[in-house]
Amino acid sequence: MRFFLPDFLATVPTAMDWAATPVLIGVVAWLSVIDLREFRLPDSGTLPLILAGLGLGAWRVGGLPADHIIGALVGYGLFAMIGAVCYRATGRDALGLGDAKLLAAAGAWLGWSALPTVVLFAAVTGLVFAALRAGSTEAIPFGPALGLSIVLHWSIFLLA
Repeated sequence: MRFFLPDFLATVPTAMDWAATPVLIGVVAWLSVIDLREFRLPDSGTLPLILAGLGLGAWRVGGLPADHIIGALVGYGLFAMIGAVCYRATGRDALGLGDAKLLAAAGAWLGWSALPTVVLFAAVTGLVFAALRAGSTEAIPFGPALGLSIVLHWSIFLLA
């Protein structure tokens, strides 16, 4: 059965993973508040999350966490590319590099196999938030939805 599980569910959480959870939640909450206020996700929050995720992955597997490194690279590359295409098409930032770095953090913490569902859950959360604000012309930051999805996935990893 383990063969059919995504990588982030096929490993067993360590005490270090549990200890890092409040840090993850705190940084994601802080980043979400900033994104709601200023429409930006500062590097001072996203980059340490990437490093912490890679460090935890290395601790857990006892070596190079290839799936986490791939996850960070693919997460960043995917959102950076989408953001660049949207900017070229519209002349406006639709998805910033802060969002790309936050998705890179998701890949670093959870591995590449979690990225599709992280993005799916974040998109659904973002759509619900947009529906609640129907009629508003204000932009909607994606960071809080993405952060919530990351924490949800991390919780599933810990409790599965």
